[in-house]
Amino acid sequence: MSASIPGVSRFRSFTDSPALARNPIKVLSAYSGLLGSTFRFYLGGLKEAIVTIDPAVIQHVLKTNAENYRKSEIQVKRMGHFLGKGLLTTEGEPWRNQRRLIQKGFDRKQLDALSAIMQDSLAESLLEFDRRIEEGPVDIYPQLMEMTFAMVARSLFGAKLKREDIDLVSDTICTVQEFIVRQTLQPYLNPWFAVSGELKKHEDMRAQADNVLLEYIKARRHQAPGSDLLQSLMDARYTDGEGMSDAMVLSESMQLLVAGHETSSNGLSWLLYLLSTRPEHLLRVREEFNAVLGDAPLSHADVMKFPFTTQIIQEALRLYPPFWMIDRMAVEEDRVGDVVIPAGSMVIVYVYGAHHARHAWGDPEQFRPERFVKENEKQRTPFTYMPFGGGPRVCIGNQYAMLQILMILSMILRRYDFELSPGQEIEERAMVILRPKNGIKMRFTHADIVHTHASELVSA
Repeated sequence: MSASIPGVSRFRSFTDSPALARNPIKVLSAYSGLLGSTFRFYLGGLKEAIVTIDPAVIQHVLKTNAENYRKSEIQVKRMGHFLGKGLLTTEGEPWRNQRRLIQKGFDRKQLDALSAIMQDSLAESLLEFDRRIEEGPVDIYPQLMEMTFAMVARSLFGAKLKREDIDLVSDTICTVQEFIVRQTLQPYLNPWFAVSGELKKHEDMRAQADNVLLEYIKARRHQAPGSDLLQSLMDARYTDGEGMSDAMVLSESMQLLVAGHETSSNGLSWLLYLLSTRPEHLLRVREEFNAVLGDAPLSHADVMKFPFTTQIIQEALRLYPPFWMIDRMAVEEDRVGDVVIPAGSMVIVYVYGAHHARHAWGDPEQFRPERFVKENEKQRTPFTYMPFGGGPRVCIGNQYAMLQILMILSMILRRYDFELSPGQEIEERAMVILRPKNGIKMRFTHADIVHTHASELVSA
């Protein structure tokens, strides 16, 4: 390891590992503040890793020399064990083939077709949401996770997917993800997980969810074609003319479910929290939705019509990036400036740290949507902002996620008034995705009349 990279000792890394498991952001940000933009430490006191928020190093790892950096054990081994071989967990030529096949499922034509399925799913979810808000304040995080998961599940499997099956798969994914994080951040516990039955318990949960989805896949083979993502996966063909097996369709479906719902639900949770404390921004967003949509639902054709709302979303994703870190493994030794990266090294792109770096943002903890006005975006250093990753592995569903966020936000803001419940401590919890640690409780009431234009309210 190059002496030019400052480091945390193996002993301190080990003693800090419980704190790292509880709140990795607090620990990694403290290390970064002490040691600089690139440093090394030992994950769980065992596995040496290089952590960086330096945009030059990040660009080199994720884009310029991306061929030298494979997904790390966290994704290939841990996630692959539970999710199978798919886009999230493969490398090299198999990954390129899968990426090419799946990409078509997220093109403009497909997103136009999915808009109606997404709108129907949201309408059904809001009926349940109406019932819950009548009972008092609600934690918006699980509510939004249910909405987004149902929407992604229906986008994948169509309207015939039963609600109880959606709930079973959703619960399985959440529970298994928490277990994967424990396996990764406290690797010395893995032998205990194996002998205690914890590993098998989670494997059994995964198998049950797999069986539920596999039944839908097998049934679709004998049904009329649909307009959902499952149909896109089944219609896709490799260069030899062969399609995906049921097992491969299952793996890709499960991985799209994992990647596709928490990004949006977390982004929306933090977004509503931020808007609840900034009424002037909330009024402007409502004005934009009312001006463009009136009472109509939002579809993919509308996505580019909301410049201010898009800036609000982008700034929320900067402050609270769903993918708070990206991990890679160096195949061969590499160098970026003075930073030497030995072969086999884990590199952690610390996205949250990059999004909160003072040298890149200036007052990074402040909520300032104007950072994302087009003129300001042109001046920004590449790879200081990457809510959906970067380089060839940039999130394949980022356009779907933006459509989903805008669609749900447009309905909630036009349908409800809301306020943050008092006496809460709002904190992040960095799991696979950055979540609100203790939830975000809010009180919702139905808006009795169409919201007055923001300009009229401000002038009053």
